[in-house]
Amino acid sequence: MPTAPDSPRSRRERPAKPALTRAGIIATAVRLMHAEGLRRVTMRRLAQELDTGPASLYVYVRDTAELHAAVLDELLDAVDLTPAGGDWRTRLEAVLTSYIRVLFQHPSLAQSALVARPSGEHYLRLAETLLALLDEGGVPPGRAAWGLDLLLQYATATAAEQATRDRTAGAQEEWDALGKALQDAPPRTHPHLAALGDDLLSGPPEARLSWGFQLLINGIQHTPRPTESRGETP
Repeated sequence: MPTAPDSPRSRRERPAKPALTRAGIIATAVRLMHAEGLRRVTMRRLAQELDTGPASLYVYVRDTAELHAAVLDELLDAVDLTPAGGDWRTRLEAVLTSYIRVLFQHPSLAQSALVARPSGEHYLRLAETLLALLDEGGVPPGRAAWGLDLLLQYATATAAEQATRDRTAGAQEEWDALGKALQDAPPRTHPHLAALGDDLLSGPPEARLSWGFQLLINGIQHTPRPTESRGETP
């Protein structure tokens, strides 16, 4: 006797999908980034992963830019905010270096971080830690407020540049060509380049990064803001 074909299942018999939440959406986006890369983390792809329509996600996340910023904020949880030992400068540099290492682990995110504007709890903790260390060093509040942006910009740009160099075909050849051009600059027309050609790209990356941080910290500490001349908070 032939077997009767399976009858269609009623929608009521299907397991209910879990309710959408912003936290759940971001967690899924982070998993998707690890599995497929940041470029695949779009609203359409995320909706497919969550078995829903893209329109449903816009209730919780405004657009892809906000989604990427939220993913970045989640990953900032890995930044070491309590480095051991050293004075305030050493610990400030250590926190920023830890931030760069987190971005190094996710090259596509490092580039996105140049324009992403995270505003979640992990970013706020990072910003609070940096400001507390600047305050510990006696940096006037106004200068610390403006300096925070510069420190994070420098750290983010460093990570994004390295990520681009590591992932771009021919990047090393371009870098070598730049070095040769600087070293071969004719003294008659480019006297300063000729004099410094060997030194312009010298030094290990770690030393240059540390020097850059110290340069910024010193500048933040000792450079008055334009508003200070008008009697506003330094």
